[in-house]
Amino acid sequence: MNNILKAVEIKKNYIDGERVLEVLCGVNLELNKGDCIAIMGASGAGKSTLLHILGGLDFPTDGSVIANEIDLKNISENQLAEYRNKKIGFVFQFHHLLPEFSALENVFLPSLIRGNKKGQLIERAKLLLQQVGLGDRLNHLPSQLSGGEQQRVAIARALMNNPDIILADEPTGNLDEKTSDAVMNDLINIIRTNQKSLIIVTHEHKIAEMMDKIFLLKDGVLTLIKENTKGVTS
Repeated sequence: MNNILKAVEIKKNYIDGERVLEVLCGVNLELNKGDCIAIMGASGAGKSTLLHILGGLDFPTDGSVIANEIDLKNISENQLAEYRNKKIGFVFQFHHLLPEFSALENVFLPSLIRGNKKGQLIERAKLLLQQVGLGDRLNHLPSQLSGGEQQRVAIARALMNNPDIILADEPTGNLDEKTSDAVMNDLINIIRTNQKSLIIVTHEHKIAEMMDKIFLLKDGVLTLIKENTKGVTS
């Protein structure tokens, strides 16, 4: 079975005074192993909300998120934390690097909680940083790195625990076009090389066209608008 993540009739409401705001109105989505998916939509459409629900950072008002045939609403908080830690890698618009630690330390430190040997973690972190083009910047602090380099560190960190799925929320939103292109090519190449799956929220059509499938989130409903025969980098 190739399906590794499924959203089934996901609804999300927020209470605003006496009003009920319906952000997601029955979203359905299936992610198969190796899929690269883009989700587009206007600001405030609920794209980030959906991504957080898929990643177990938030809960739907109704509906189910099923990961490897397990409904996330039926597992304990500890099991949910383990799901986030082992199965999901997050890349956000703001990289959230720890300013007092080096690039290498930012990549491997969050993985120490899994109890792995530090030496093994350091070697994996070095390999990932090399794969994103930062092999010569291992000991630089975030303040000594460019915006694009900082986001590459965040990508390496997201891959550190060897997750099945990367969820990326406008990962190049703060970068110029040239840097954005370079970072996205690095991200997609490393995703495909390591046979991972990717869901990316973006407002950039150029980035969306790199994906296998493009979805539009509008009025709380997710619709497939394009399926590329082959997701490619430019």
